[in-house]
This record gives sequence, structure tokens and C-alpha cells, in this order.
Amino acid sequence: MAAGSARIVRYILFAFFGIMVLYFMSSSSIPRPQLPTTSDLKGNLGKTHTGHSAGDVQAPPPLSVEKVAGAPDAASAPALTSSKQSNDGPAETVAEASGERMNATFVTLARNSDLWEIVKSIRQVEDRFNRKFHYDWVFLNDKPFDTTFKNVTTSLISGKTHYGLIPEEHWSFPEHIDTDKARRVREDMAQRKIIYGDSISYRHMCRFESGFFFQHPLMQQFEWYWRVEPSIELYCDIDYDTFKYMRDRNKKYSFVLSLYEYVETIPTLWDSVKTFRDNHPEHIAKDNGMQFLSDDGGETYNHCHFWSNFEIGNLNWLRSQAYTDYFNQLDKDGGFFYERWGDAPIHSIAAGLLLKKDEIHFFNDIAYYHVPFTHCPTGEQYRLDRKCHCNPKDNFDWKGYSCTSRFFDMNKIEKPAGYKDQQD
Repeated sequence: MAAGSARIVRYILFAFFGIMVLYFMSSSSIPRPQLPTTSDLKGNLGKTHTGHSAGDVQAPPPLSVEKVAGAPDAASAPALTSSKQSNDGPAETVAEASGERMNATFVTLARNSDLWEIVKSIRQVEDRFNRKFHYDWVFLNDKPFDTTFKNVTTSLISGKTHYGLIPEEHWSFPEHIDTDKARRVREDMAQRKIIYGDSISYRHMCRFESGFFFQHPLMQQFEWYWRVEPSIELYCDIDYDTFKYMRDRNKKYSFVLSLYEYVETIPTLWDSVKTFRDNHPEHIAKDNGMQFLSDDGGETYNHCHFWSNFEIGNLNWLRSQAYTDYFNQLDKDGGFFYERWGDAPIHSIAAGLLLKKDEIHFFNDIAYYHVPFTHCPTGEQYRLDRKCHCNPKDNFDWKGYSCTSRFFDMNKIEKPAGYKDQQD
């Protein structure tokens, strides 16, 4: 009987203790996590970009960067911290780049069919650079972008995205072009197996990139651009603002790769350039980069050019009267269609003649690949410091078909240690 009474007392004490523990837990001041409601989840999903017209602007999807209401714009904020939410883990705090934000954008000429190649480039640019700076991205197309293209690209880009339609007059034969003559040229080049020799669209692209991309209404709001093409790779971290670097050092044009142009595609280009030079001597800069372009003081062209699938440059220079007069002369002469002038030699010759040579910059630290050439910085410690993953044996800079040595010689820049080991 006594043993039974003792057991009952113990049960009562255990029950009382349990009730007291539950009471203190329920009245504790530590907040308990709240599960999101269904409406909360729906509100955080990225909206489908339907019904967009050409020239539309898209902000990044809400899940990519969570912005605090009432916070200053990135353009005015000296420093920002944002929270990126992963679907399979806790929020990751990312320290944003501090300092002045430049009036700059990435720009890409692409078609809807290029989507899965351009997303590779976007990931490279975002991971190596733009996740720290959140610059905008302009996409241009001769046909309207479809919803899938907009949705996918917007989801990957940390800045705002803009989608524009190229005006028909910038992607067609000008009135002064004899289309029958142009057709015969394409047929001849096809027989001679000249790369893109029979392509009409390639010629429209080269003409557009040479004289019109910077005039597009979406581009008018910007002062600086970084051109990005599908299927490129960036091999090293870029931890500083390249646009600000250009501005602070009075640079107007930049490159990472240079090489010789196919002679068969530009037989009369230099004749047109000399006509422009003779008609507009006021536009030719003193202390220019002619030494990069010519071995005889400008009488002939050595075919060197900066490879324009990568460019960081100043849009106001391209909109200048000097460049406008230059492009108009070349466009009038018809070489985009009667030959196969590329935008790379067009931009390069303009930079070499219209800019001072010290206004052109070589971005050695932007390790870059566009089929089939690679720029991989020379110097092991240099690559280690920037977390590069390129193979230095692939570096094109010092090969025989590269013109980068000419740029170093023209500017009296000392070549990096070990460059001879990478020569042919």
C-alpha cells in the first residue's frame, strides 16, 4: 500500500514538472520561426515576362536579390549588402562592391536561338565580375525576343535587363548598294571558301556593330559598354570596376586579343580609310596608334586589329562627329556588301587614328576565350592571385599571328617575364 502511494506521488510530481516546463517554453521571449504562407510563396515567384514590346526593361527576379523597401538605388548607394536566397539552404550574405557606380551596361547582339549559348557567357560574366557590381545588360535582336529568352536571361543577371529590336534600316541593304553586284560578290567568295563570304546576315551584323549599336534608343542612356558574345569564357576573377578604371585613366577603347584580319575580306578598306583621312585631317589624333596599324606610316595597312567580340569602350566617342564621319565614309563606299568588311578592323582603325595611343587599353587581367583564341595572363603568381583557371600554354598573345606585341612595342610597355616561352 505504501509502495503504491509512493508511485502515485512520483507520477504527480513528474506531471507537475512537465507542465511547468511547457509553461516556461510557451512564455519565453525567444521568437519562434514563422513558416511562410502560400500567398507569401506566390508573391516571391518571378513574374512571367509576357507581352513585352521591343525596348522593354526587366528588373532581376525577386528571388535573385532581395532589396529592402526604401533603400537607396544602387547608383547612389556607396555600399550595399543584399541577401541571396537559395532553394536548398539558408540565405547567403553577399557583400556588394562599394563606391561610385558608372553609367554603363553590357551589350549583346543575339537571336532567340542563341539562348543556351549566351547563358553560358552570362554565367561567366556574373560569376567573375557582375555579381559584385550589378550592371545592366542590353540585348539587341533583328527579331523580337521571345518570352523564354527574356525569362531565362533576366533570371541570371544581377542588374536590370533591356530587350530591344533593331530598326530595319540598320539591318538591311542601304539604298546606294547595288544588290546584284553584292550577290555576285557573295557567290564568288563562296566559291573561294572565304569564311562568312556568302552570308548576308553576317554583313548586316558587321555593319550594325560598326555604325549603329551605340545609336539604339536603349543604348542612349549609357556612357560605357562591355560587349559580350555567346559561348565566351572568363578565366579570372575581376575584383575592380573596369568601367571606372577606364574613366579614371582616360581610356576610350580596350581589348584582350588582337590578330591579323583575313586579307581577302578587306582588299579596299584602307583605300576608304585614306579617303576619310584626306577629307578630315581635323579628326586624326596627335600621337595616335598608326604604328599598330601600319608599317610604313599609313601608306598601307598591315591588317592588325583588336578582336571586337570583347570590347569595353566609351559610347560618347563612338557617337562623336569624328567617328560618325569615319563610318559614313566607309558605309558610302559599300565595302560591307561589295567585300566583307568586319567590325573588328573598322573599330580598330578608328581607335588607331581617332584616339591617342594611350587612350587604348590592354586588359591583361581579363583572361578570355572566344573560339578559337585564348588570352591567359602571362605569369604564374599573377594567375594564382586572380584565381584563374586558364592553361597558359593556350595563351595567344605572343604567337606569330597575334598583334599584341606590336601594341606593347608602340607604347614602350615591357613584356611580362616568361612571354618568350609562349611564343611559337
